[in-house]
Amino acid sequence: MIEVKNFTKAYSNGKIAVDDISFDVRNGEIFGFLGPNGAGKSTTIKSIVGINSITSGSITMGGLTMDEDPISYKKQFSYVPDNPELFENYSGYEYINFLADIYGIDEQTRKARLDYYLEFFDIRMAMGDQIETYSHGMAQRLALIGALINDPDLLILDEPMVGLDAKSAYNLKNILRQRAKDCKSIFFSTHVMSVAQELCDRIAIINKGKIIALGTFDEIKNQSSHKENLEAVFLELTDE
Repeated sequence: MIEVKNFTKAYSNGKIAVDDISFDVRNGEIFGFLGPNGAGKSTTIKSIVGINSITSGSITMGGLTMDEDPISYKKQFSYVPDNPELFENYSGYEYINFLADIYGIDEQTRKARLDYYLEFFDIRMAMGDQIETYSHGMAQRLALIGALINDPDLLILDEPMVGLDAKSAYNLKNILRQRAKDCKSIFFSTHVMSVAQELCDRIAIINKGKIIALGTFDEIKNQSSHKENLEAVFLELTDE
């Protein structure tokens, strides 16, 4: 689904944020992208979704690059950043309908999908309210519904659990598992190691702009003297 080859991102001040990294995200896979603050996670994600330019190397999605066919490239995924900015003057319903219109989703399909996800994220009673009245957690839930409404082949999520209550976090994990079973792909970053260990088929750990570990949890823990959980392995490998 995603293939990142020898990707480097350098800024105009000469700082190298990401240094020659390579990895792939496969169809039907939940892929975790982990690292300390400032390691290069968000920079990489922003380059995958087309916000940041690429200094060198390549990023392909479904065999396409952003330069070759940006519209077809972007149609393959939905992206929820770590702090989503929504249209605060819209109501929840207006926001979802705006996205559904952009994707050309017919009224019957959008209603069925919205009803389905509202049951998971429990904000039905607030959907008629303006988004500016939402708490951070409610806005996060609406952003996730917006990302799911077009049933993308790939979900790209940057810290998706931040602001979610326990029920919504539990339900999101079940949604991600089901999408993987349906051969959809999920690429997400998180600081919650227990979530990554529980959900991910494979994991990449980035530190100081370089990939320092890549594989299943069992493969990664063999690089560490701490075997009990991902958090201990992560802390040892990143020298935290």
